[in-house]
Amino acid sequence: MPVTDSIADFLTRIRNAAKAKKVNVEIPCSKLKISLAEILKKYNFVEDYTVIEDTKQNILKVKLKYVNGVSAVSGLKRISTPGLRVYKSFDTLPKVYNGLGIAVISTSKGLMTDKEAKSKSLGGEVVCYIW
Repeated sequence: MPVTDSIADFLTRIRNAAKAKKVNVEIPCSKLKISLAEILKKYNFVEDYTVIEDTKQNILKVKLKYVNGVSAVSGLKRISTPGLRVYKSFDTLPKVYNGLGIAVISTSKGLMTDKEAKSKSLGGEVVCYIW
């Protein structure tokens, strides 16, 4: 089934798996989703991820992280959608829950968090918020 917004699909699969207390979630793979999974791993929202080679399409397998039975991901929100793109310059990048969460920004240097983009003076498309 074709998906219009693959990032929203990625976030929804993570959100639903966390609410259902699943250990792993499998997502159709792309370079953008791998970068997003790398950010989630770097900031301890997921334990690990692996790419499963398949003949038709590779699969991204994400292992979710739980702390005392509670998911490390409290919430995910898609900001920039295919119908309404949201761009910010580096000095107007948003803070998520006063720095407790992260905003994922798509810059000319790749995906990075709001803090990394500010330190490198890069603006870009605000992909999502994670807290």
